Amino acid sequence: MEEEKKGFFSRLVAGLEKTRHAVVSGLDDLFNGPGEIDDTFYEELEEVLISGDMGVRTTEMILEDLREQVKAEHRKERASCRELLIQNLKERMDLGENAYAFEQKKSVLLLVGVNGVGKTTTAGKLASKLRKEGKSVLLAGADTFRAAAVEQLKEWAFRASAELVSSKEGGDPAAVVFDACNAAKARNTDILICDTAGRLHNKKNLMEELKKINRVIDRELPGYVRETLLVLDGTTGQNALEQAREFKEICELSGIVLTKLDGSAKGGIAVAIQAELQIPVKFIGIGEGIDDLRRFHSGEFVDALFAKEEA
Repeated sequence: MEEEKKGFFSRLVAGLEKTRHAVVSGLDDLFNGPGEIDDTFYEELEEVLISGDMGVRTTEMILEDLREQVKAEHRKERASCRELLIQNLKERMDLGENAYAFEQKKSVLLLVGVNGVGKTTTAGKLASKLRKEGKSVLLAGADTFRAAAVEQLKEWAFRASAELVSSKEGGDPAAVVFDACNAAKARNTDILICDTAGRLHNKKNLMEELKKINRVIDRELPGYVRETLLVLDGTTGQNALEQAREFKEICELSGIVLTKLDGSAKGGIAVAIQAELQIPVKFIGIGEGIDDLRRFHSGEFVDALFAKEEA
């Protein structure tokens, strides 16, 4: 287990390489540069953080906290700000003790997000992760509008050794979820994972569809813990933040799954989403493999972001 953890951290370090080059190299130049901590220093720091897709509002929050700490501790040297910044980011992104409590209870996971972000793949990877932890898992193919979605989910169910409830293309998503809920009750399933369609351009229809699905789950599985996870493509940066804002308007989100971080120079978006929208990043994906989706740990993420190149 320890070796597996080290292996994932190494891949996380490698996956965040583009972000690290975009942000941390600039920060190191700034922290190691001449002069004391002054307005020019903060202006340059602001520019570097925004360039890493942490966003203007998040950057302002970080700088405000940093200014207060520097003043309270009477710091003068730029280099001393590096650890303050790292600690600030870890605390800002900490999920608390109960973020994954749902994994130990009978739960329904509803995956939402626009098409192309990796919802179906995420459903499969989550199923695999939970199966390896000894949970019984049922997948519901409620994305009935995308031709390949059900076939893709069928393949993931096979790979994850999970059961699947689905229908033909064009079927009623809520009907699929109804059948899946009844199957979960009959089989005493631990975790039901529902893959949904993502048509944000038609927000009203999507909202009504999600409401209908939620009503079915509330009625059929009243004792199950609910998790609504928004899947976002980490390579899209501020666009992912905007998607999170849009989905927050139409459904109650409990967490974020951030995929494709290994191909992104915009890993700072993980900080922005959590800081600006108060929606915790719960899982991150850094590869195509079935085991490349993991729980999000703020300390591990920030350490990987600031890791030295030899790591």
